[in-house]
Amino acid sequence: MLSEEIPPLLHTDSGEKVLLWMDEFKVSHLPVLKNGNFVGLVSESAVLDHLNLESDLDHLFDHLPRPFVFENTHIYDILLKMSSEKLSLLPVLNEREEYVGCISIYGVVTIFSDFGSIKEPGGIIVLTLNAIDYSLSQIAQIVESNGARILSSFITSIHDSTKMEVTLKINTTSLNAILRTFERYDYQIKETYQDKDSENDLRVRYEALLNFMKW
Repeated sequence: MLSEEIPPLLHTDSGEKVLLWMDEFKVSHLPVLKNGNFVGLVSESAVLDHLNLESDLDHLFDHLPRPFVFENTHIYDILLKMSSEKLSLLPVLNEREEYVGCISIYGVVTIFSDFGSIKEPGGIIVLTLNAIDYSLSQIAQIVESNGARILSSFITSIHDSTKMEVTLKINTTSLNAILRTFERYDYQIKETYQDKDSENDLRVRYEALLNFMKW
């Protein structure tokens, strides 16, 4: 999970070096260490607010924000923190608050590819329903009654609406019988991806996203 490519900055590094490294590693944040201790996270926008980029970080900043997570933090909590604070990477500390590395948004997406069974063969169904009617047990029963199983599911709230979308990854690309059963139970089917070409297209798009975020 920790990035092996992105090193921390030192408090004696210049603003020029910060921007150079950010460009090289394709991130907009970098951790800063002083005497081996994590002192904060510097952002590209904060550095660009200063005119004298030849100065070191000690002179450019009186203090830096100090967001971090511990080694045993769940991936969902990591994603929530990165999303809420709009971070391109997040420092990771051990229980003694010693810096052990960082995780980038690229690393988070890579982990979620395993959680979401993106690499597994199968079909995808996107359902739209009222949030109050959501029942994963009923949805799973419908899928399993047709001899299939759910590899993963993902819920998306619809802004300013009482409806929600449920994305299902199914372990088969033969979805017709499952779709007909959902229709009999009055589920609204928004999208489906059930042929191998669609599956390959999704995988290609996912891999392209990872490459874009990495490079």
